[in-house]
Amino acid sequence: MRVLLALLLALFALPLAAQDDMPPAPYAYKQLDDPELEAKATELMETLRCLKCQSQSIHDSDAPMAGDMRHQVRTRILAGEEPEEVRAWLIDRYGDYVSYQPEVSAATWPLFAVPLLLVLIAGFVMLRRLRRVPDDSGDAS
Repeated sequence: MRVLLALLLALFALPLAAQDDMPPAPYAYKQLDDPELEAKATELMETLRCLKCQSQSIHDSDAPMAGDMRHQVRTRILAGEEPEEVRAWLIDRYGDYVSYQPEVSAATWPLFAVPLLLVLIAGFVMLRRLRRVPDDSGDAS
């Protein structure tokens, strides 16, 4: 029974091991030959978040997923797509979180509204406190 369980666990782990052994996509670490296209791709890659690292752009990350995303960006730019088209495709595929420059939408408007609302509330509280200056006229009756 234990041997069967060990064999079953090994079969489930096999796909995970295979993913790390795959070679990187061709444009994951290779720049485009055209400097103008590479500049467009690099500028876009610096504004896209690595979904695995989460604190790095796909341009700076060494994660395999970031390499795959760099390959997609370079391939699509090389095919003639504009950077904003590539960004839209990646957002459709991975969600708003992939972009460091989220757009205001039904799902993201609180991200923009809440900080503004907090600043307005803080300003209102400060004004009220500053207007309530204690009356120190010196009357000691």
